[in-house]
Amino acid sequence: MSWPRASEAFCISSGLSIRSTLNLYNDRTSIPPHCPHIDFPTMSGLPVVLYHYDASPFATKVKNMLTVKRIPHKRVAVGMTLPRPDLSELLGVSYRRIPILAIGNDVYCDSSLIAAALERRFPSSEGHGTLFPPRKGSDKVDTGLIKLLAMFWTDRALFPLAAANLPYEKFDKSFLDDRAAWMGAPIDIQGMKAKQPVTKSAITSHMTLIEEQLSDGREYLLDTATPSLADLSAHFILDWMKVFRGVRDVFDSKVFPATVNWLARVSTYLKTLEKDSVASFEVLSGKDAAKLITSASPKDIQHVGFDEAQAALLKVHLGDIVSVIPSDNAKVPTIGKLIALSKEEVVVQIHGSSGSVACHFPRLNFVIQSGATSKSAL
Repeated sequence: MSWPRASEAFCISSGLSIRSTLNLYNDRTSIPPHCPHIDFPTMSGLPVVLYHYDASPFATKVKNMLTVKRIPHKRVAVGMTLPRPDLSELLGVSYRRIPILAIGNDVYCDSSLIAAALERRFPSSEGHGTLFPPRKGSDKVDTGLIKLLAMFWTDRALFPLAAANLPYEKFDKSFLDDRAAWMGAPIDIQGMKAKQPVTKSAITSHMTLIEEQLSDGREYLLDTATPSLADLSAHFILDWMKVFRGVRDVFDSKVFPATVNWLARVSTYLKTLEKDSVASFEVLSGKDAAKLITSASPKDIQHVGFDEAQAALLKVHLGDIVSVIPSDNAKVPTIGKLIALSKEEVVVQIHGSSGSVACHFPRLNFVIQSGATSKSAL
């Protein structure tokens, strides 16, 4: 396996060898590429395909979701940087963030939407695990709160602090140029390095809140019997960050005893499921994955529906050519025909060389614009 130099720099910063870092990221139940083709059945009857790269923290988050949900699936490895022709050329997916998950012909972008789709399409009533367990001793589920914590606390408050502590001075130019395009501005390496003590302090403030939440002896963040999406969303960031040379001393069991124990508890829960091979996977080529995806028909459009009131507010209509763009960074538009719209989700039909797909985005943190005005916003 060949890694970009950015990952080598991460190993150096963490004090780890390339081999040990590979083991860290690849501690998953896997099927080698040379194994014969295995067509995993799913409860939905459709293949589940994850587009990822090993060093992606958000891909780790989604892999952990699939483990908790007990969903066998297929994986396509893509590059850490653009271009990614397996997505952009074969499927027409221009969205630049990873991971992306397909369930049949329905392609889901953004890890929060992926979580909602997995929960909806692989319900616990059909033998799957849940990302939204009820509180202990109750049948009440904090679904909305869990989604808010994942979208706005962990993904957009905690994660940027972790990413700011990466050793950018050791990354190669191609990686830095790619991430500068992602952010829409040059990366000021010296400026970021100078601010790392401040971001480290902010991380301890977040960990203090986690410690407070766990201080009553609960096992998981929202006092559930098993980890929820809230736990997985905080865990993947802290578990990724705890090997960073500049911040690993923050994970002090004397200062944050409940947090350190909670991190270990979630890790043990996941590793136990992995050992049981509840979410085994097959490595697939981009071409084979595209054939599987485009040969299916979208099955989730009816659930999303079309909210005429929302369409009127956005000044769009069913069948319009629209663009969907992230509102914070990685502002590459996905342009296609509007085929579904709700308060939570938007779906556009897009085309690649292998065929068409239904591409789903969350409404929160994304902007929808009519085709006539989409280019002016870039």
